[in-house]
Amino acid sequence: MKYKQLTLKERYHISTLLKKGWSQKEIASSIGVHPSTICREIQRNKDDIDKVYSYEFAHSSARNRQNSKAKYTVITSKIKTYIKSKLKEDWSQEQIAGRMKRDKGFTVCHETIYRYIYYNKLRGGRLYKHLRHKNKKYHNRSNNYQSRGIIIDRISIDKRPKVVDKKNRIGDFEIDTVIGLNHIGALVTIVDRKSKYAIIKKVSSKKADEVTKALIEMLYPLRNITKTITSDNGKEFAYHKQVSEALSTSFYFAHPYSSWERGLNEHTNGLIRQYLPKKTDFTQISKEEITTIQDKLNHRPRKILNYRTPFEVFFTEVAKKLAA
Repeated sequence: MKYKQLTLKERYHISTLLKKGWSQKEIASSIGVHPSTICREIQRNKDDIDKVYSYEFAHSSARNRQNSKAKYTVITSKIKTYIKSKLKEDWSQEQIAGRMKRDKGFTVCHETIYRYIYYNKLRGGRLYKHLRHKNKKYHNRSNNYQSRGIIIDRISIDKRPKVVDKKNRIGDFEIDTVIGLNHIGALVTIVDRKSKYAIIKKVSSKKADEVTKALIEMLYPLRNITKTITSDNGKEFAYHKQVSEALSTSFYFAHPYSSWERGLNEHTNGLIRQYLPKKTDFTQISKEEITTIQDKLNHRPRKILNYRTPFEVFFTEVAKKLAA
């Protein structure tokens, strides 16, 4: 089997399976490539600082090598000031580079920003503390998952309208929960597939009745634009029919152990963990802190949005619908 260039979707698949503890040979078989392709991909495109394989960093690194002829502005004192100010807002290097071009008319390669942060660290600086993973390694998940139980009247993602896959309209939401220390307290997270706009609400437990109440409260103001909701098979979503009825929308469930079917929500939860790492005691986190995290995520520019922010994209679309 010949070596092939991997796609972003395949790199996401590799990243997901690595976290689950799959071997390189198993991953290669799953994707349909030679094991040497997986080995070479991980070695060439893993994060030099975090020493872990991230599908975003890997895809960006590979594309940068392919586009080696591109020229970038040298880091000046003004650019350093811009980089530092945005790092303090917890923006990624790619977000800083992309938004700099929109705001200032010039930019530097995101890898140049990465090297600048790394050089700062070697000299005793603390800019690296604003990196998403802060040099921490991923912990491979155990294969011993708890049985998720059976959800009555669940509708499979297979029956979800194909238009949702295109991500060209707002109102198609992915939902999930983030759990606190000792499984006490949780966050209900909602993210719009097109705009990446996120809504977060703290609840006292992961029980289905509390999560159901939170979902309805969060989306009720947006019920007129809510078209679909997609979740995993967690028991906390057992009362999905109540949510559908209250919001007059359709509720779908992804296939078991297929996190890539809700990749955006999984990614958003990862961003939240930047602020609330595992083993965080959610009983000590205020609603104001949750709102601050939500605002930070929604006001970060995204490459996929042409470096506009989720807030800008979502409410621009909402305004258009209200004017129609």
